[in-house]
Amino acid sequence: MFNRTSLQAAAALASISLLSGCSVFSDGESAGDQRIVVGTTSSPSTLDPAAAWDNSWELFRNVFQTLVSFPTGSTTPQPDAADCKFKDGSSSRVFECTLKDGLAFSNGHRLDAKAVQYSIERIRTIDAEGGPNGMLGSLDKVEAVDDRTVVFRLNRPDATFPFILATPAMSLVDPAEYPADKLREDGKLVGSGPYVLDSYAEGEKAELTRNPNYKGFADRKNGGVTIRYFKESEPMVAALKNKEIDATYRGLTAEEVVDLQADKPENKGLQLVESTGADIRYLVFNTRDESVAKLPVRKAIAQIVDRDALVNKVYQGTAEPLYSMVPKGIAGHTTKFYDRYGSPNAAKAKSILRSAGITEPVALTFWYTTDRYGSSTAAEFAELKRQLEEDGLFKVTVQGKPWKEFQAGYQKGQYPVFGRGWFPDFPDPDNFVAPFVGKENVLGTPYVSPRITNELLPKARRESDRGAVTDEFVEAQEIMVQDVRLLPLWQGKLYIAASEDIGGGERALDPQTVMQMWELSRRTSW
Repeated sequence: MFNRTSLQAAAALASISLLSGCSVFSDGESAGDQRIVVGTTSSPSTLDPAAAWDNSWELFRNVFQTLVSFPTGSTTPQPDAADCKFKDGSSSRVFECTLKDGLAFSNGHRLDAKAVQYSIERIRTIDAEGGPNGMLGSLDKVEAVDDRTVVFRLNRPDATFPFILATPAMSLVDPAEYPADKLREDGKLVGSGPYVLDSYAEGEKAELTRNPNYKGFADRKNGGVTIRYFKESEPMVAALKNKEIDATYRGLTAEEVVDLQADKPENKGLQLVESTGADIRYLVFNTRDESVAKLPVRKAIAQIVDRDALVNKVYQGTAEPLYSMVPKGIAGHTTKFYDRYGSPNAAKAKSILRSAGITEPVALTFWYTTDRYGSSTAAEFAELKRQLEEDGLFKVTVQGKPWKEFQAGYQKGQYPVFGRGWFPDFPDPDNFVAPFVGKENVLGTPYVSPRITNELLPKARRESDRGAVTDEFVEAQEIMVQDVRLLPLWQGKLYIAASEDIGGGERALDPQTVMQMWELSRRTSW
């Protein structure tokens, strides 16, 4: 039979999925010795953490360590390689970490305070375009006090700093293996995480085996993992049904999710784990391009876009409309765009344009990535084009490029309008506002808003109680609605499709929506 579960119903998964039967393992072999094969359409853009502020984190979480991390079920950073805390109380400017005793990289080299200092400082030194140095704006300096003690001194109060250290961008690397002033480009990787990267073929496969030197929070429930990278989701789903892979993560289209839920013979022995995601999709307007430089043009687009139709037609219930950059489930979530624009209305959009003296159809080019967010992205942009052109107010050309080319293009400011997805670095409203504003941001498109960057964000970061910062982020989102530099579209649901004998899917996603491969196991009987 086909089984479906959700994280809310995870406790019942075993009773749903386990059927009576005999063990499939040979004598002396246990579930923890078994390899798991996972398919995904999201392959790393780099193997060096100093360059990664993207889905490369999915691999990094499993092969590198961070000082603190997000074990399953946690929403605040917990110890990984170290025990950490602010030493100056509510001032939130001196953060101290004490490393666990006896840490080592997978090659046997010692992981000490100097290695931690080196790992963080090389991110700042290299300052890779589109890389994670942008996350370290509050860091003044790193000090290796002794072999096991590291102190981070901040240039301003920042209660989110522990969350930043918990991201895979802050992965700890071996100074003997990684150059201090340039990226490692030999296609190899050395970390201290739960697994060792035995082999890697870009865009094809990564082979992970248990790291014998690992000392961290992960309880590995398998003997190793093979990650297969697919350019399209269709062959990935076929591989699952043909038992060539054990599970899928990222890339399922809405049609495929619906199909997998159907009671049909080819779905026998499969399960689908569903979770409410914090990942979002949105449009970015590059106001350096004359086509969207005028605010009325952006307002008219916001007035026309029909999120309900987009979600229903393209995503068939596997996503939900989003009316603010901060999604449901995160403190500070609002519906500000709906409050301002209400239901889609072409007549109002026409009035906005005519009041600005715009009488001819506005020509726009929308860009998207063809291989990053799943095969439904092309259909999503076709629907956006249909909506905007329906009443003759816009003439939209849609262009798509593979992720690496697409990323290089938007970082250089080449696209007037482009679609992006955001998988949270950490579960805090700061992470759905701060990365997108300022002269330098993750979008390569400056968005200067002094009220947000100079007042609201600093004020919120002084507050260690993250549930008490709602007012600041509600106001920030009101400003973002007024500016229409970003247009939130929808918030996703996350799905793991797997063979019925695979356990742990309901625990495999951390709050950053990164798959913790060590949670997956093969059941001994069913």
